[in-house]
Amino acid sequence: MNLQSVLQNVVRVGDLTIRLPGGQTLKLGDGSGPALTARVTSNSWAARIATNPGLGVGEAYMDGGLVLEQGEIGAFIDLIGTNAEYKKKKRRGPIRRWLRRTIREANNRVQSLRNVAHHYDLSYDLYRRFLDEDMQYSCAYFERPDMTLEEAQLAKKRHIAAKLNLQPGQSVVEIGCGWGGLALQLVEDSDVEVDAITLSIEQLKIAKARAEAKGLAHKARFSLTDYRDLQGTYDRVLSVAMFEAVGRPNYQAYFDGVARLMKDDGVGLVHSIGRPEPGVTNGWIDKYIFPGGYSPSLSEVMPAIERAGLIVTDVEILRLHYAETIRHWRVRFEAARADIAELYDERFCRMFEFYLGIAEQSFRARRQYIWQIQLAKRVDVLPITRDYIAENERAFAKPANRAA
Repeated sequence: MNLQSVLQNVVRVGDLTIRLPGGQTLKLGDGSGPALTARVTSNSWAARIATNPGLGVGEAYMDGGLVLEQGEIGAFIDLIGTNAEYKKKKRRGPIRRWLRRTIREANNRVQSLRNVAHHYDLSYDLYRRFLDEDMQYSCAYFERPDMTLEEAQLAKKRHIAAKLNLQPGQSVVEIGCGWGGLALQLVEDSDVEVDAITLSIEQLKIAKARAEAKGLAHKARFSLTDYRDLQGTYDRVLSVAMFEAVGRPNYQAYFDGVARLMKDDGVGLVHSIGRPEPGVTNGWIDKYIFPGGYSPSLSEVMPAIERAGLIVTDVEILRLHYAETIRHWRVRFEAARADIAELYDERFCRMFEFYLGIAEQSFRARRQYIWQIQLAKRVDVLPITRDYIAENERAFAKPANRAA
């Protein structure tokens, strides 16, 4: 099937004009929304997009094979997402499904280190230009729609700490620590000790430097460690925005590890991108952004939790919070685009803005959300109503407990 046929079958909503290499112009959609015009620069790009749109559109935009002549990339991505329901679904046979799970998502120690480096060992100067001041690279928590990104990320950290129901002197292990902001916040606000791990050399360097600068290196300890190699037991086990990199073949080993690390009266919290039902990772995202990644549905996770002997004590779904978080990132990225192009190049900027655009659209279209699962080994380790969460959040929000 050629590109013209593909587009005419799929693009039914919106106002899109496509200029094809031979000079032909296609008017697509129902005329709603902003007017967009894009040009496909060669017959080879037209064939690549038609053969595999999920991979080809992103590659074409990155490499100049698809040029947006009218409109913004965000509106173009919204149009793609809006029309996704009209795209013919590919049937993946059992062999392809098996290959995806056992090869792309195997994520052994070597693969995990390589996959993490692909995304998180990019320049710190890149991330600091579009993240909040604390370098939180996960979903913020918008208690009010008018919150700044900094306020919403602080609210996220308080929300997580409140669910952990921390007590002074407790021990915490954080599986996947980013640049160390959450671990340091827990130490400062709750007077706990945190062992935090990452597979990113760049993140480890920054996290250790931050702990030293705050005089907290003795209580916030960071190391380059695979989650499978963690030893000891802790009062609290925490993982935020790391589970997406575990891979389906490793879910049982992961939750067995959580159970092993958790004291009998301990509490755990796992925060992850999820989806309403089992699915597949977008081919472009898998190749260029998060190789080996997969965002699971709850139905794919719960069996491993149960087999690990853990009790689910609370589940919360954060719906549009990540869409709003990414919107803030996207605006900041665009404002710093010229500087980022000097760090990398124009192709990188197009890749990253395409990534942020499709990520935001996915959360707005309800194809993805955030789930937070609270875990324990005993039914009596937490209060029997959820009131304590709000009470803890209010205590953290008092001026004496606010982060400097």
